[in-house]
Amino acid sequence: MEIYGMREFDGHELVVFGHNANLGLHAIVAVHSTTLGPAAGGCRMWPYASTDAAVVDVLRLSRGMSYKNAMAGLPFGGGKAVIIGDPRTGKTPELFEAFGRFVDSLGGRYITAEDVGTTTTDMQSVARATSFVSGLNRKPGEAGGDPGPKTALGVYLGIKAAVKFRLNRSDLGGVEIAVQGVGGVGYHLCRMLSADGARLRVADVRPAAAQRVSDEFAATVVPVEQILSESVDVFAPCALGAVLNASSISRLRARIVAGAANNQLAEDKDGQELQAAGVLYAPDYVINAGGIISVAREYNGGTEAQVTAEIQGIPARLTEIFERARREGRTTNAVADEMAQERIRATPRKMVA
Repeated sequence: MEIYGMREFDGHELVVFGHNANLGLHAIVAVHSTTLGPAAGGCRMWPYASTDAAVVDVLRLSRGMSYKNAMAGLPFGGGKAVIIGDPRTGKTPELFEAFGRFVDSLGGRYITAEDVGTTTTDMQSVARATSFVSGLNRKPGEAGGDPGPKTALGVYLGIKAAVKFRLNRSDLGGVEIAVQGVGGVGYHLCRMLSADGARLRVADVRPAAAQRVSDEFAATVVPVEQILSESVDVFAPCALGAVLNASSISRLRARIVAGAANNQLAEDKDGQELQAAGVLYAPDYVINAGGIISVAREYNGGTEAQVTAEIQGIPARLTEIFERARREGRTTNAVADEMAQERIRATPRKMVA
């Protein structure tokens, strides 16, 4: 594999492979930038088809964290970790403790937390080996814990901002929303959307998860392969990334795309396809920043109220992007990337161990 020549490499500062044969640990940490501070981003556990696929994913996720943290105004750079393995069958406390030793060996250059396939319990195991971890159990009123509900809150508020901008509606009563993936973030998002009167259609690779949302929030369950092409106002991708590409965009029937998944565009140029189709796209790393806001506040010390107050800033950031994109005739993802890069360049580099 020629990492330096990969499109996804994008000037990464550090890519490190961690391995413990006895415990079955196969991990990769990617640090995209430490200009704003130590790189912060979650650890994903997934049964990647190959090491190459894992490298591509961690690089894309890491760059996204640089932009996410910059746009959220956090004192952190961007990084990410992946563990190659099946989270349903391959987890042990010892595995995550070994991962914690791997993170600790980087001396604070990277701070981890939970992500797809990992949990607060897993991070407690990581914390036995390193202090460079967040997303842990905390006392009532303190910032911290599972960042999933905080991500969902930001996405909920972001959907409302997108609906107001595109549909000129200040509420979600009767708005039809298709949610792809109803796990740790999607479930909480559906709860908030339903409470606000939205009409939900949901799909998940786990039938029981989709049925739970149907039972609790009167959502209509649709097949996984059909959810993207539902005739709705909003499509909310909340599963894995790269769901929007030349093939899938041609089947999209929603007027807005706004969801929690990272790296929703398979390629940057797919933003142009969405624009040409008249679809308003809420850049993923702006709308889904609630989780990293919680993680950052926890790591630096803060309260639950402070986290909630900072998440309330997501709609204004999205609206600024929407308005600038319309004014300049550009795609929302290009505008967001430029804004994030401007913020990184304008910040004096912080010293990181």
